[in-house]
Amino acid sequence: MYRKVITLIVIVAFFSTLIGCASIPEEHKGAATGAGIGAAVGVIGGSLLGASGAKTEMAILGGLLGALAGGLIGHYAVDQRRTSQQTAEKYRYQSSRGVMVQIENVSVIPNTIRSGDHIEIKMTYAILGAGPDRELDVTETREIRYKGELVGRPEVKLARQDGTYTSTLPITLPQEAKGGMYTVTATVAAANVSDSRDATFTVR
Repeated sequence: MYRKVITLIVIVAFFSTLIGCASIPEEHKGAATGAGIGAAVGVIGGSLLGASGAKTEMAILGGLLGALAGGLIGHYAVDQRRTSQQTAEKYRYQSSRGVMVQIENVSVIPNTIRSGDHIEIKMTYAILGAGPDRELDVTETREIRYKGELVGRPEVKLARQDGTYTSTLPITLPQEAKGGMYTVTATVAAANVSDSRDATFTVR
């Protein structure tokens, strides 16, 4: 098992709701510090090392707005929980099934906090169907809603080899975050196959 962390750069867009993706050159990976996102949508770019040690491109876009405007997105991190063989055995996977995406768990830690506190949105999921020494383009999306209104949508785009992964996206809530229950819908998509699961957290 290994742990790889990449620090996110947030470029705040004050006059638009979406900006194109950018990439951090390989020599700068892990060198930047996460920054605050205001009501506008932020855009992040970066790179990390894949399970095989090969460089894997990653792009992250989206941000926090509405009830979470002014919050901070921190360091995205990923752990490989099972190898491709272990994952295939767990799901009794046969290559004839094609691409398989299965979210095993989504959690917000802690799930009861105060405004200004820090949370981590974690998801564990399995990806199969890439094949030996190949990767699938994967999109991780975390939609955060407050009273039905979308207040955040960080999205991670990267390549994954077959296996089971746990990814973590830390968020520091603004001091002005409204009290009540927030719902997080986590989605993982690859090759037109996707899976979603919900979790909640409460601001007191």
